[in-house]
Amino acid sequence: MSDQPDTVMPADELRDERGEIRREFVEQVSAAIEADDAAALRALAGDLHESDMGALLEALDAEKRPQLIELMGSEFDFTALTEVDVTVREDILDELPSETVAEGVRELDSDDAVEILKDLNEEDQAEILDQLPAPERVAIARSLDYPEDSAGRLMQTEIIAVPPIWTVGLAIDYMRETVDLPDRFFEIYVVDAAQRFLGAVPLDLLLRTKRPVAVAELMEEDRHRVHATDDQEEVARVFERYNLVAIPVVDSEERLVGVITYDDMADVISEEAEEDIKALGGVSGEEELSDTVVTIARSRFLWLAANLVTALASAWVISRFQESIEKMVALAVLMPIVASMGGNAGTQTMTVAVRALATRDLSTGNAGRVVRRELLVGLINGCFFAVIMGIIAIAWFHVTDLGLVIGLAMICVLTAAGLGGIVIPLALSRLGVDPAVSSGPFVTTITDVVAFFSFLGIATLWFGLQ
Repeated sequence: MSDQPDTVMPADELRDERGEIRREFVEQVSAAIEADDAAALRALAGDLHESDMGALLEALDAEKRPQLIELMGSEFDFTALTEVDVTVREDILDELPSETVAEGVRELDSDDAVEILKDLNEEDQAEILDQLPAPERVAIARSLDYPEDSAGRLMQTEIIAVPPIWTVGLAIDYMRETVDLPDRFFEIYVVDAAQRFLGAVPLDLLLRTKRPVAVAELMEEDRHRVHATDDQEEVARVFERYNLVAIPVVDSEERLVGVITYDDMADVISEEAEEDIKALGGVSGEEELSDTVVTIARSRFLWLAANLVTALASAWVISRFQESIEKMVALAVLMPIVASMGGNAGTQTMTVAVRALATRDLSTGNAGRVVRRELLVGLINGCFFAVIMGIIAIAWFHVTDLGLVIGLAMICVLTAAGLGGIVIPLALSRLGVDPAVSSGPFVTTITDVVAFFSFLGIATLWFGLQ
């Protein structure tokens, strides 16, 4: 007889004030797993939402994750595996028998099944797919054949498609009597005999219309659609632009092959924003908190190597003014300030530019205006900080001319930083290079070189140090 837990934590108390799974709950689950007590485990975690189950899996020790899934058996919803880091998911799937995975995947919508299987190697994918019924196997295999990060990988193949000659009453009866419908849907689609997409009918309009009316009279023929090979970023932009909750997916022949819903798009938008943020810091978009030390070190090496090159370029510029620095030690003290201000200003502009390019807010049409704006912003801030830093330098070293020199340098470097921070991402984007990944080293090089060259060069000419 199993030892049932005395109390089961209510769903609204499952997470703490920071939104994390409470430690005491994780410990209760761990104890049930260690005791091999399936009944206690199901009582604790059987009713968890897929998102909470995903958080629980990540909170557990690695060796207990597959044990939880096997102990829960049919009560474990494999959708929870779409809520965990890729590395965690891969480790879990490696430990589970293919029969267990196939049984769990069989109950999922096709888009969730693809999400779980896409990172496995082809041999493991084939082993699991072979154990699925033919219709599910064909649908999932077709989605896996589409390019990574494409609409075809995101789409759900469970759709409701009816011919245009059907009436509203017939369509409603069909949905009532058909067992294998999508779990949640917002519109039905109209197709011809060759499955070519003709239009869509929102459910609210369908339910408010009298039964004898033909579906063809209700359908929106100009309904937005995407192709299965379209990149997920472009699909996300269509969702945002037109405030959609679902969008049909067609193939190259305009045949309806699936649908993408807003919940999938919310994940994509979050992922793309996260990738851009990581890329600006020189971190791979695929890096996860659960990755190993070796994996993370390898992925960050190239960015650090690129930054080493920029540092060497800056050092070379400084070496050209070695005699000037030796004659006026104050230059060595103030140099990092000028370079730091330029680097920060360049990063500010670059961040805005990269994000605007990603969202298509920055384009050829408005590029000239934005470049002029950033140039003026750099110039204005340069003038203000020239005054501030000039006063500080004079008060610090009691040399009036030094305040003028660093003031002029500040104007030069902040203006250059504003210009470089916008022009470089634009140029890289025009060349087909991802500006989020590549802009950083170029902007850093320009701001550092301009900072050191302008400050040391102006000082050398002003004071006649060489």
